[in-house]
Formats: sequence, C-alpha cells, structure tokens
Amino acid sequence: MLLQISHTTRYSYDQPVDYALQQLRLTPQVVPCQKIIDWDVTLEGGVIEAFYTDHHGNDVHLVNVDAGGQSISITAAGTVETTDTAGIVPLPKNGPPLWYFSRPTALTTPGAEISALASQTGKEPNTLNRLHSLSNLIAEKVSYGKDGTYVATTAEEAMQGGTGVCQDHAHIFISAARASGIPARYVSGYLMMDGQIDQDASHAWAEAYVEGLGWVGFDVSNTQSPDARYVRLAVGRDYHDAAPFSGLRVGDAKETMIVNLQVQQ
Repeated sequence: MLLQISHTTRYSYDQPVDYALQQLRLTPQVVPCQKIIDWDVTLEGGVIEAFYTDHHGNDVHLVNVDAGGQSISITAAGTVETTDTAGIVPLPKNGPPLWYFSRPTALTTPGAEISALASQTGKEPNTLNRLHSLSNLIAEKVSYGKDGTYVATTAEEAMQGGTGVCQDHAHIFISAARASGIPARYVSGYLMMDGQIDQDASHAWAEAYVEGLGWVGFDVSNTQSPDARYVRLAVGRDYHDAAPFSGLRVGDAKETMIVNLQVQQ
C-alpha cells in the first residue's frame, strides 16, 4: 500500500525567542513492513543543526529556531510503501538488548491496578494469546478520551482514571507486559483512518517481544494489530524516547502550536 503523508507543525511565540531547540523523530524507519519512496523534512523560521541515528535506531533531526524569531514551521512529508506483516517486526541485529525493554520507566512503572491487570492474563500459557487478551482487557477498562490525561500522565494514573488516548493505552500495555516478564516498547507513527484524511495528531501503539516471532504490535486504542495502514516513525521504552517532537527553549515566551496532518492512500 502506498501512503502519502503531510505533517506540518507550527510553533508561535508571543515574543522573540533567543534559543529554542527541537528534537524531531519524523523520519519513517526502514524495516521489513515499510519502505520510504520519498521523504523530506523542511523548515520555515529555523535551521537543522544536526542529524543522527539514536541508540534505538531512530533518525533524529536537531532543529533550532532562528535567533529572535517568533515562529517555526516544520513539515515532514512524503510517500511510504507499507506491507501487512500482521504487526510483526523481526528483532534487529543491532540495538538495545531485550532486558532493556523489560525495565520500568517513570511513565510505565506499574502500581496496584496495573499489577492486578497483569495477573488477570498471567494464567494463559501462550504468550501471544496472553498479549491479545491483555490488549482487549485494557480497551475494556480504559475508554478512549482526550480530556482525562496529558503528556506526562503515567500508565498507572491513566489506568486509575479509566480514560486515555493512544499514548496512555500504549503505556498501560507496556507496563503490564513488563510486569508479566515480557519485553515491551513504545512506537510512534501514523495511521491512515478509514474515510478521514485530516487528523488531529500522530498515532502511537505498543510492541511486545514474542519468542519465535519477534516484536508484535498491539494498537489498544483500535483493538487490533498494526497492518498496512500504519507507518512507523520511532521506537523506545516509552513516549519520551519516541516522541515525534521534544525540546526546550530559553526565556519567558508563551508557545502555541497548530498541527496540520493528512494521511491518505
């Protein structure tokens, strides 16, 4: 499947900014389930300071706002050819060891409710079936909603609140899987939605390692495994490692952000 993506994010500031650095993970990964046909990251009001591949295998741009500027526009756009692999991605030859994805992070440390969630599916001997049951159980217990959480909400907080977005669903799944002794990681990317080209934001899901298969994806928010409608951008232990945008700025300027995202065939 050929997917065309155009993702523009514009940051505006209420006063001139001397220094604002953004870390961008906006380049699709090269993996068996997808191939980049063409892809560009372009800027207005800023400059690319550096480009590198991090220890997770993610391509990263470091972008700085023009000194004294009051806005920066970042556009990632291109065409990606995808293949349906039933959500399975082979374990890479290079990269962090599996134990690295078994340790909790600040966002994914399990509390009482996630520990109880993990124990509910722990009796299933087949790892893949256990993970599918876990995904379905999270979807039942934590409804999709945009008003109950924010970017720093932990998995346990989202679980207790009973509502969350794709980031929260992924964190809960990762936390519960690790509590069951299964390595798990966070994936950021895009999803082509049926009958909807314009979208409010990029997407996120989780992957767990299954012996004999590799990394297997679980999109709790949509109760399915990733297929050819998904494009992967970055992976990591949690949102912080794989966020499409992260950064800092110096000064007291207030920031507003406008996103224009289209994903279509």
